[in-house]
Amino acid sequence: MRQILATMTFAFGLAGLAAPSLAATQYPLTVTNCGQQVTFEKAPSKIVSIGQGMTEVLFSLGLADKIAGTAVWVGPVLPQYAEANSKIKRLADNDPSFESVVGQEPDLVAAEFEWHVGAQGSVGKREQFKDLGINTYLAPADCVAKVNTDGGDGVRGELFTMELIYREIAELSEIFDVKERGDALILELKKREADAVASISGASGKNLPIVFWFSSKEVNGDAFIAGKNSAPAYILKTIGAKNVVTTEEEWPLVGWETIAQANPAVIVLATMDRRRYAADDPKVKVDFLENDPVTKELDAVKNKHFVMMDAQSMNPTIRTIDGIETLANGIKSFGLVQ
Repeated sequence: MRQILATMTFAFGLAGLAAPSLAATQYPLTVTNCGQQVTFEKAPSKIVSIGQGMTEVLFSLGLADKIAGTAVWVGPVLPQYAEANSKIKRLADNDPSFESVVGQEPDLVAAEFEWHVGAQGSVGKREQFKDLGINTYLAPADCVAKVNTDGGDGVRGELFTMELIYREIAELSEIFDVKERGDALILELKKREADAVASISGASGKNLPIVFWFSSKEVNGDAFIAGKNSAPAYILKTIGAKNVVTTEEEWPLVGWETIAQANPAVIVLATMDRRRYAADDPKVKVDFLENDPVTKELDAVKNKHFVMMDAQSMNPTIRTIDGIETLANGIKSFGLVQ
């Protein structure tokens, strides 16, 4: 019996050693990405990452040593990548210039949002980079069933799901020939998602009206509220709650009088280090809600049912699962569980 077990162990060991070669990426590799065919002759060696969510996916795949520069940050990087991130050049907190990106001499520019690198890219068009021999890759979550031609945050025709993030991880891991890492990361995230859903079974079915407030250009003006197919909408569907907004715009500007008609039971407030808009600071948000003559009458405000959520959890990112956990814990803490 020991001999049989030893033989089996040896065989499995050989299989394990052989697995990486079987999974190796075959170059040239052509990927269909947001409507364009992108061909890689080899794994990219120098990346500029535009968008915190994209950067954190690259970190999660163990590619920090290939990142030459980053841009578009909302808040602190995930703690486990703080040291690696500190060694990488930050081109800009917000939108970098085309020149600053090209100046890093990357062979790949990876962007989280099409408004940065796309047909109307604020940083540059994909064709501009291609003319310089630089490949581009955009997060599928920002183009699949989504239109970004209005100059805003876009219109999403179908509900976002984490499958789009898993697709991004799978594609990037193949591009960089680290498919084993990608597979492991996807399994880990799927388990966390399943565990998060299981942990809130008592909160399901409440159909609570909930609103996600990201920010506002003017504190007393209309607010950027999560649309019906956004990442926050996916969080709400997962826990059985109800979005008070029904538009397909990703982050429509909505007046508080309209929100008051829905009288949300919970208001989720984005927290961030960014100070681009007047209401980026969550303390400013709370002060407005508690003192404005319309908002102070909302049930969520009267009961102080505020859930503070990292802004990146409200974007289509690997942190969306954190958002499920955060909102579930908030609902439980308010005693709103069945």
